[in-house]
Amino acid sequence: MRIAVLDDDREESRKFISALQGWDPTRSAECFADGASLLAAAKVLPPFSVAFIDIYLPKESGVDVAKELIARSPETDIVFVTTSREHAVQAFEVGAVHYLVKPVTTEGIREAFSRIAAKWVQPRPILSVKVGKERRSEFLENIVGISSRDHAAEIELASGETFRVNCGIPDLLPRLDGRFLNVRRGYVVNMEYIKHMNAEGCTLRNGVEVLFSRKERVSIREAYNNWVFSRLAERK
Repeated sequence: MRIAVLDDDREESRKFISALQGWDPTRSAECFADGASLLAAAKVLPPFSVAFIDIYLPKESGVDVAKELIARSPETDIVFVTTSREHAVQAFEVGAVHYLVKPVTTEGIREAFSRIAAKWVQPRPILSVKVGKERRSEFLENIVGISSRDHAAEIELASGETFRVNCGIPDLLPRLDGRFLNVRRGYVVNMEYIKHMNAEGCTLRNGVEVLFSRKERVSIREAYNNWVFSRLAERK
């Protein structure tokens, strides 16, 4: 397992290694002081299994480095390390597995690796629906959104495919899980696919822009933020 640590402060990197070996004395990590060095090392095989990236770097954004690393090495899991929760939502939108607040502890590292392991063994919920005379099943993780079309529901998949089911959104909502958010009448979004959120709406990873219900904008943003923090919480 290759582990990367990006932090411009050598003392912080040393403390990280100490905490890491408190979890597992056999583990080591490759430490980098800037994004360019990390990205260069990512070209060497095997890829990094996980990269612990400080968001606050002197001349660059750790979030931007993480985006570039994911583009080059999608197998690498990202864990952000910082002094504040200010960028937690942005970190989640990048696809971070976890979010550690300094000082990094052995318990925090243990939780990070626990989440990485759980990511690969967690159950994959399925939505089973009737399409015409046939029954179709899709993993919830593959559903980007659900919209109302002519008194029926239309499901959009990450692949770009859409299909219509023989029921409405109210019938589907109880069969979805907490990752789905009703952002306006007749439109439900999978929060996993929200790339960016502003005061009036959000942009999905497929480029679609969605406007929120005017009356519910504040509560929608609050629900999204709460969901993000629940996913990034340091405790189980």
